[in-house]
Amino acid sequence: MIGLDTNVVVRYLVQDDPIQSARAADLIEHQLTEQNPGFLCVVVVAEIAWVLERAYRFPATEITAAIERLLQADVLVVEHEQHVFTAIAAMRTGLGSFADALIDALNSQAGCSCTATFDQRALRLPGFVPL
Repeated sequence: MIGLDTNVVVRYLVQDDPIQSARAADLIEHQLTEQNPGFLCVVVVAEIAWVLERAYRFPATEITAAIERLLQADVLVVEHEQHVFTAIAAMRTGLGSFADALIDALNSQAGCSCTATFDQRALRLPGFVPL
């Protein structure tokens, strides 16, 4: 298994740098296999969502579609895949950002009764409470 950094996956998704995008595509499309997959930790997935939103100004629909494509790729393993799906669903409904929804899902799984926050947008998610 090969760990993939955020910048590699973003270059693959947005194809904005001819050299780096080609190298990322070659790795993901030709070198990774089901027997030797790429690994995306949840931090990388959260960073991907953040970079697509902040740096590339992708709308939520495009961000969730991009992350879903990553989840469906046979040559990629996504850490906490079910929680990533939960975060995608929350983002689609407009309840919170991808990262907030992922934090909510992971904290809930860890046994947290709630997550304290100052973030008004995160408070729309069920697991957050105002501090």
